[in-house]
Amino acid sequence: MRRLLVVASLTLAVALTASVTAADAKKPIRVTFVGDSVAASIYYASTAQAQLRRGFKVKLDLRVCRRLVTTGCPYQGSRPTTALEAVRGYGRALGDVLIVKVGYNESAQGYRQGIDQVMRAALAQGAAGVVWVTLRETQDTYRWTNVAIKTAAKRWPHLVVADWNAYSRGKPWFGSDGLHLTAAGATALAAFLRPYVLRAAGAANLPRVAAG
Repeated sequence: MRRLLVVASLTLAVALTASVTAADAKKPIRVTFVGDSVAASIYYASTAQAQLRRGFKVKLDLRVCRRLVTTGCPYQGSRPTTALEAVRGYGRALGDVLIVKVGYNESAQGYRQGIDQVMRAALAQGAAGVVWVTLRETQDTYRWTNVAIKTAAKRWPHLVVADWNAYSRGKPWFGSDGLHLTAAGATALAAFLRPYVLRAAGAANLPRVAAG
């Protein structure tokens, strides 16, 4: 009888463990998207939000005039938080993956250092990885910002570069400035980001190197 009880207990324990593991496996990836007015087009396209939220638990923090680490430009009587302030403000609630799409409201000067500040903050707050989206190169300064983004991936193993500039080239998804998105463009951006989010979520086991 005692042997039967032991076997039954072990069987139950294995079943409960398998159940918990299966439940954990189904947990959605928690994503925080910090961006500026270009990314904010997602707010106005329900198809884009549905695309991005499929299988993910997403927080959208997209603000007009946002900059990476310096004070944003004024908009409707106020200034947005910087990307760095937004990231730090979430603390441990930042989630598994941070998406950053910021840089259209500033020069490339200082962007490299800003990336390092945001990366340190995100990893310190428990993010598995960061998806950094390149800018559309409609101006020379955006090209240099993209150089800073791509170079940063060499310093930070948890940084995944999503090359939106290359992917969106020649596509009819933009307004007259070539930057801000139509509804179709916002949906395309959301679909484009999904595999990069999955890749960044899988970076949790990489060594957490603090770049100098």
